[in-house]
Amino acid sequence: MELILNVNALSARLAEYEWGALLIAIGIAALKIIGIIIVFMIAKAIGNRVLSRIFTKYEHKENISVGRARTLESLTKNVFGYALIFILIVTILQVVNIDVTALIAGAGIVGLAIGFGAQGLVSDVVTGFFILLEKQIDVGDYITTGSFSGICEEVGLRQTKIRGFDGTLHFVPNREITSMSNHSRGNMRAMIDIGISYDDDIDKAIKVLQDVCDEVAAANSNIVEGPNVVGVQELGSSDVVIRVIGKTANMEQWGVERELRKAMKEALDRNGIEIPFPHQVYVHKES
Repeated sequence: MELILNVNALSARLAEYEWGALLIAIGIAALKIIGIIIVFMIAKAIGNRVLSRIFTKYEHKENISVGRARTLESLTKNVFGYALIFILIVTILQVVNIDVTALIAGAGIVGLAIGFGAQGLVSDVVTGFFILLEKQIDVGDYITTGSFSGICEEVGLRQTKIRGFDGTLHFVPNREITSMSNHSRGNMRAMIDIGISYDDDIDKAIKVLQDVCDEVAAANSNIVEGPNVVGVQELGSSDVVIRVIGKTANMEQWGVERELRKAMKEALDRNGIEIPFPHQVYVHKES
């Protein structure tokens, strides 16, 4: 009986030792994982900062556009982040004693099956690669694709981010960019149609508007060419429409158009030239 009790006591002590060793091993592994995550976050922050400095210097030395430099910087940071995540996962798996080599070999077979369901992701990456290779868009460009229009904030291998003019950020998968318009390549066109009444002198109105165009062009450095009065564009139902066209710096066309409209309205008023507006006439019939 005494021998049985001693064996039971020894078994209990061994079980306590095994549980204690297991808890210690779990604690050590948890501390290692936390340390790896901290190192990952520090490496990512330092890497992104170094990449930003590199591309800033590259922009000044190679004289490339700011938008192109930001596009390449965004893409490089994206790839750098994915690489760090892969290293993080592999390192954590090694800490918990999982055979990474066997896991990768097995994942190749499973990945082949999953790949058929991830064709959209592959299409995103391929399309994004050609968008970047052909320099279709850069960060900061005003673009329109599908039902989205706005300023490009990021071009990645998987998706493109477009900031709408109302502040909405659109995440567009690259495979959905089947057609795109880039409004930021070269000089932009400022175009204004302004109507005068049929009773006014057209030649006088054209001269007044051209004088305004010359004054604004002399004071506004964003105007590249013109603006000039091209003549009568349309004979409307209640007005004669005169068109003004000029070229402006990139993304400055709206500001130039607003300035011209204000100056033209004031000049036409000073010269007694009427800008027609709809009138409503009420006829009251006596019974």
